[in-house]
Amino acid sequence: MKHRRIPKRRAAVAGAGVVALIGAAVTFQTANASDDTPTPTPDTLSVAQAGKLASSLDKELGADAAGTYYDAQAKQLVVNVLGKEAVRTAESAGAKARVVENSLAELKSARTTLGDKASIPGTSWATDPATNKVVVTADRTVKGAELQRLDKVVKQLGGKAELQRTKGEFKPLIAGGDAIFGDSSRCSLGFNVVKDGAPHFLTAGHCTEAVTSWSDKQGGPAIGANAGSSFPDNDYGIVKYSGDTAHPSEVNLYNGGTQKITKAGAATVGQQVQRSGSTTQLHDGKVTGLDATVNYGNGDVVNGLIQTDVCAEPGDSGGALFAGDTALGLTSGGSGDCSAGGETFFQPVPEALEAFGAKIG
Repeated sequence: MKHRRIPKRRAAVAGAGVVALIGAAVTFQTANASDDTPTPTPDTLSVAQAGKLASSLDKELGADAAGTYYDAQAKQLVVNVLGKEAVRTAESAGAKARVVENSLAELKSARTTLGDKASIPGTSWATDPATNKVVVTADRTVKGAELQRLDKVVKQLGGKAELQRTKGEFKPLIAGGDAIFGDSSRCSLGFNVVKDGAPHFLTAGHCTEAVTSWSDKQGGPAIGANAGSSFPDNDYGIVKYSGDTAHPSEVNLYNGGTQKITKAGAATVGQQVQRSGSTTQLHDGKVTGLDATVNYGNGDVVNGLIQTDVCAEPGDSGGALFAGDTALGLTSGGSGDCSAGGETFFQPVPEALEAFGAKIG
């Protein structure tokens, strides 16, 4: 199914690691293998190269690794480490090394504590390698006793977590690159895929949980029926095409053109990305966190999401997050809108493909 331009918004049903340091002050100390040894110059890397190096160093450093992020301005991989020997290893591989206080195990423990004691609707948390903390966000609905409880838990975690507020409200963005319609709901198509030799498409799981068959026009004939769905915890669904609708592997750019999609990949924190959806069309921004947990206001909890500063609105659910020809995510939910901004979360595409035994195509 080709992503076509939607001329205007239609009524919507509301339902719903690597970080860029651009102009941000950072206070972590950089350590060298020894005081009298010149610091090696980090390699200049693309996002893809940085991601591969980060994966390699995570394995090599083991428990001494404390997270990575991509400095988009310098085009360097920054590696958080816990000791001088790890500094030497990271720098010799071409990365920039930083000694930090909190280990990945400590940050994971902090996330577990938040899950046990602070799973409050309207909250989210994700590990931020730039601050070496778990950043906890509370939306505008969190107040009174619940806000006090959340604040208490975060303070008990000390230097491993920090609390921030967002003016918006976390919610799945169900309502609606191209619009797909089912009953009274509108979502957006994510990516065309192939499963068992037959054409399918991916969209958000909170869309496919509510609707069983889909059309590409309001009140039009069905073009596909659900073939699999997972929500909450995950947020992905797959629909099998039932007719002869065209289904090229591309995303609508809403400028008269399309972006060809040839593969799926893992997002990198700090990576510049684009999102296409049927309500707000094309917007861009960057990845700000990985493996995020979101407690949507309706009580549904979704884990393992990509966190971004890309805006989205109801009706964009299921739409494509991508970088060039690489599929990254499916729009899940968030806060704010494309006037005021906000956070938007995405279901990683590789996980959905693996779950359904599908491939981009």
